[in-house]
Amino acid sequence: MGPRANGPGCGPRQNSGVTLRPTCFALAVLAAAQAGRAADEDAVLCPAALVELKRQATARGTPDETTKTNLKFDCLRQSGPVSLLRLELPFPDAKASFSGSILDPEFGDAKVRIGFRAVTIAARPTTSFVELTFPTADPESQGTGKYQLSVGARIAFALQPGPLAIGAPGQAMSVQLQQVASFAGDPGRKDINQTKFELEWRDTWQGGHYAKATAKPVIDWVGNGQTGAVVELEGGWAVDRHWTLALLIGAPLWGEGVPGTYRSRAEIKVVRRY
Repeated sequence: MGPRANGPGCGPRQNSGVTLRPTCFALAVLAAAQAGRAADEDAVLCPAALVELKRQATARGTPDETTKTNLKFDCLRQSGPVSLLRLELPFPDAKASFSGSILDPEFGDAKVRIGFRAVTIAARPTTSFVELTFPTADPESQGTGKYQLSVGARIAFALQPGPLAIGAPGQAMSVQLQQVASFAGDPGRKDINQTKFELEWRDTWQGGHYAKATAKPVIDWVGNGQTGAVVELEGGWAVDRHWTLALLIGAPLWGEGVPGTYRSRAEIKVVRRY
């Protein structure tokens, strides 16, 4: 593992092409939020919000798929072209195994996402987003060392209600396409150029309980067009209108060693809505 940064300041790390440290990143996010609020004190920046805490155990994953604790903050906007503002902070375990080392977290590459309100394309609601990943990992071995720009779109398809025997849940399909490319950062680290897909089938019951199955193929263009895929099964229980608990298991389909794949995964998630 690389050397840890010394002190809480925002100065550059030693012996690295990456100058953005976790503390500096957090301060920049807070400053941007304060500037946005100061620009229009009467505007409601975040009328609804979601906080997600996720514990994810991963076996034999690629460098970006490891055992970690993940924090996600969503600001959900009800008007205007922007519907989502997201900050995602990963805390990968120092021990890279399925069991990990939960009491020894490190810091990974933070992400910021802007999601846009749905528009109708071919009579289907389609959302889109832009995401920026920052090389904030400390130690640096827990991240890619690169800035990453990602753009994506998701199209949804409503299906007929499910069987009455299981409560006739509302069924839906969605397809997401995402392109990720790296830029700047550490010139000694590997470039990133991937096309990712998510094919999701979801059942939602009255009260907010849900079940979903998602296939996640990926094409690694830096790896000469290698492909891989995993499949994930997730079930969620809405405790009340504010709290949801979810469990997920994942397994490979093909392409072991391709970025975005892993040998096995288990996950528990707690979501709080405001």
